[in-house]
Amino acid sequence: MLNCRQVSRLVSQSMDTRLRWYQRLGMRFHLLYCVWCRRYASQLRILQKACSQLDAEHESGSVPTHTLSSEARDNIRARLHAAVKDEPPPK
Repeated sequence: MLNCRQVSRLVSQSMDTRLRWYQRLGMRFHLLYCVWCRRYASQLRILQKACSQLDAEHESGSVPTHTLSSEARDNIRARLHAAVKDEPPPK
């Protein structure tokens, strides 16, 4: 019988490789009665789907690239320098 820690590892591994039959069986049996592991598996599937969609959008060039204005960059740079020098940030 597998515990939650083992099942969470198997769920993660199953996203990358095909598990052996007895690992899949043990994982599925555990998922039948453990709501927390089912939720974890569901969340991982959602994340995997979102990441693959984002990757596909990035490959197709449909993801907009955002950049900071030079004013915003200068403001961030000044605040970082002030933080390193332990001075109050400029206003």
